[in-house]
Amino acid sequence: MPGRHAARGLLVADDVLIARIGKPHGLRGEVTVQVHTDRPEERFLTGQSFTTEPASTGPLVIRTARDHNGIQLLSFEGHLDRTAAEALRGVRLLGAPDEDEDDAWYADDLVGLSVQDTAGRVVGTVADLLSRPVQDLLEVTLAAGGTAYVPFVEEIVPEVDTERGIVVIDPPEGLLELGEQ
Repeated sequence: MPGRHAARGLLVADDVLIARIGKPHGLRGEVTVQVHTDRPEERFLTGQSFTTEPASTGPLVIRTARDHNGIQLLSFEGHLDRTAAEALRGVRLLGAPDEDEDDAWYADDLVGLSVQDTAGRVVGTVADLLSRPVQDLLEVTLAAGGTAYVPFVEEIVPEVDTERGIVVIDPPEGLLELGEQ
């Protein structure tokens, strides 16, 4: 079930969030990025152009791309030093969605859906879909108060039905109580 996890609906047409620019790295205009695509090796290529949010920042064209100890680093044409890179912090890189994953979801597909257990009891509401290196997590605002982080894997999230507006979960004992502390 993990897969596409970029937010959509914020943007023009069907563009989705590919990455969010983080802090500068070094002095030559590189930035860290929070990756929101399952295919960074295909998305982050020299010369690749991205529309941005805010739109006034873009388009941004990749000058260099590399992995540094598991962190994706990018630099962009026209942003050649640390000061220019700092100005990009928080900018969202947007692009077309991946087309080949049938069981993949975007955050915007899920946010606001009712979360129910396998018996049909309402547990809460999906607040976000968080991308993590090992597996994605559903952030759930619990009906009883608090927040729970549910691994977005088929064993724990056996059903997502966007037409009915529900996500069915089968959490292991104690998982939801972690958010009540």
